[in-house]
Amino acid sequence: MAEAAQFQGMGHSPARRWLRRTAALLAGTPLLAGLLFVPAAQPAHAAADADGSRTVDVSLNGLSPSAPVKDDTLTISGTVTNKGKETVTDAEVDLRVGPRLSGRPEIDEASKRTGHTPGSDPEELGDPYSIKIDRLASGISTDFTLTVPVNKLDLDKAGVYQLGVSLSGETASKPYDQVLGIERTFLPWQPEAAGKKTQLTFLWPLISTTHLSAETGSDEQQTPVFEDDALAAELAPGGRLEQLVSLGSQLPVTWVIDPDLLATVDAMSRNYRIRNDQGGTTPGRNQAVAKKWLSSLEKAVQDRKVVALPFADPDLASLAHRGKDVSGSLSHLQPATAVAETTVETILHVTPSIDFAWPVDGAIDPSIVDVATSAGAHKIIARSDSLRETGSVSYTPSAARPIGGGTTAVVADDRLSTAFYGDMSKAGTSTLAVQKFLAQSLALTLQAPDAQRSIVVAPQRMPTAGQAQSMAKALDGLSGQRWTQPLDLIAAASAKPDPDATTRVPASSQYPKKLKARELPVRTFEDIKSTQETLDNFKVILTSPDRVVTPFGNAINREMSTSWRGKAAPAARYRDGVHSYLEGLTTEVRLIQKSALTLSGRSATIPVTVQNKLVQEVDNLVLRLKSSNPTRLKLDDGNVIAEQPIKIGGGHSQSVKFSAAANANGPVQVTAQLYTEDGKLYGDPMTFTVKASEITPTVMLVIAGGVLLLVLAGIRMYTQRKRAAARLAAAGDEAADESDDGLVHDAPEQPSDPTPDTGPESAEPSGAGEKVDR
Repeated sequence: MAEAAQFQGMGHSPARRWLRRTAALLAGTPLLAGLLFVPAAQPAHAAADADGSRTVDVSLNGLSPSAPVKDDTLTISGTVTNKGKETVTDAEVDLRVGPRLSGRPEIDEASKRTGHTPGSDPEELGDPYSIKIDRLASGISTDFTLTVPVNKLDLDKAGVYQLGVSLSGETASKPYDQVLGIERTFLPWQPEAAGKKTQLTFLWPLISTTHLSAETGSDEQQTPVFEDDALAAELAPGGRLEQLVSLGSQLPVTWVIDPDLLATVDAMSRNYRIRNDQGGTTPGRNQAVAKKWLSSLEKAVQDRKVVALPFADPDLASLAHRGKDVSGSLSHLQPATAVAETTVETILHVTPSIDFAWPVDGAIDPSIVDVATSAGAHKIIARSDSLRETGSVSYTPSAARPIGGGTTAVVADDRLSTAFYGDMSKAGTSTLAVQKFLAQSLALTLQAPDAQRSIVVAPQRMPTAGQAQSMAKALDGLSGQRWTQPLDLIAAASAKPDPDATTRVPASSQYPKKLKARELPVRTFEDIKSTQETLDNFKVILTSPDRVVTPFGNAINREMSTSWRGKAAPAARYRDGVHSYLEGLTTEVRLIQKSALTLSGRSATIPVTVQNKLVQEVDNLVLRLKSSNPTRLKLDDGNVIAEQPIKIGGGHSQSVKFSAAANANGPVQVTAQLYTEDGKLYGDPMTFTVKASEITPTVMLVIAGGVLLLVLAGIRMYTQRKRAAARLAAAGDEAADESDDGLVHDAPEQPSDPTPDTGPESAEPSGAGEKVDR
């Protein structure tokens, strides 16, 4: 017991470390292990205990420089957190280095290990390159920083070395020294420039989700309407897209841009509106943010290679597997590619390459290749976990692979391309990802040091701000160009292919099931077809079709965007919104419902009103009127159907008149229908009733008699008024003669007129009554 106490009291002396190492080695030998004292055997057992080595969480938050050279000093910072229930005492944080890993598979295997394994993990450096922690209570974290000259690490030949940081200590239940936590990473060691550097192409994607709706304001400027204002947060300082532009402007990368993002931000830089929860819109106020981001991006891409994806980044795999059987689906790709080039040139003032297609995760099969090339692409960005090596190549071959038909598959390395998946907002996760990326790139170069190869990295489509920062750190680690040198994507696609690399496109049955499960459903393409047909029917009547075709054409492209994967409900709502809005516009040109009409006579005129509530003039329309009973009612010189061309200014209505002839009494159903000039139905029909009433000779005699009586009555009234006026004039003359004798006479009594006062006509000879008499 006294000797056991002596072991525990050694603290962090070299003797203690020697005992721990010796015990760990001897524990695997039964005979020698039996010779040890029981207290001495306990540390060996504890060291091999995987659960015990996970009691303390060790996080490596920083490692600088990430790829050191001989005269550097390595600095590792991190945090240890006691996740156990007991307090850890007499603890020590140690650095462990080595051995050198032989290749990429060993790096993969080492990265999967978690707990401490005696004999496999390298030994700690010990004093003076360790940190002592007297007490670490349960749930408590403590930061640490280890500093060691690189020449003290005993690094030998160039290659990738294991690097670990462990915490050893004691607990009340296990009062002996043991490894309670460890974290591993990698240290790439290439002190001098490699003979043949790997040419590294890193894609830098600028892609976002759909934010712009098909709706525009009714004003001349067509103010765009956004589904939400979430894009502003991505563009603002610290936002995802702002970080991508800020970081990418300082890195040797190839920009891969979705032109829809440019068009959307450009729309935000002017007046725009945002949908609200009440079904209306509110003014957008982030014009300054949008303008600043576009300006920064324009500066960043000058004299750099830019690849433009088809507008809105269509999901090529979904089109190939579920959309190609819906007629018209593939017809959208070529226009989407054409508008992509125009959009980038207009907004960024650079000419992009439009010769690349990028399926989701670089997974391809023959149908995806066919769809990609139908859009005009001759180069497809694939990934090595899809186009796998099946031959005798013992190293990672160059990216360019001819796959037939003049098409080149640019195969990105899957290990490097997926290195920054996951949550990179934590410093510990980011540091591990950066070091693993650098280690894999060096191991790749050392596979065939005498053969220069071209390697492509195609990361996730929409990196978070944390992922973008981690990627930038990794590229900074390669800036010394000791084993890699930058190359743009266009040059990588044109590089000489490795003759032994596989060029066989995998069969459709090998397409990943997880990716297929997230593809856009067939309903997506059926909805797109319906919306396109409505748009085609609508645009032929417009005098300014671009005001409608452009926003709706772009919206249709957005409906098949890759960003809708795994978002079935929001995608369906967006498609429904686009179609409903388009249908609403088409009903702005419509027939006004009529009430029943009565025709009194054998011939008459039937008016039909067409209303145009659009802001632009409509033309190329024909209005047809059809009688359901041509025996009773005929139209336009005895026809069953009559038609007239329609042309109406914006915001106006037009009354179109058709002549009709009735052959018999009774109601007749008449149908009015608008057509386009090419004979397609436009809008809903409008039906009304025309009541035909034939006029007989007897009725005509009665009407004529009534008219005659009215004339005679008028003559009589005129004569009577004329006589009354004469009497009044005579009485006035007689009174004047009597006044000449100087006497005052009473006025004569005015005789009464039996004719009643009929109003203004009787008081004013020049009024309407007189005109009627005439």
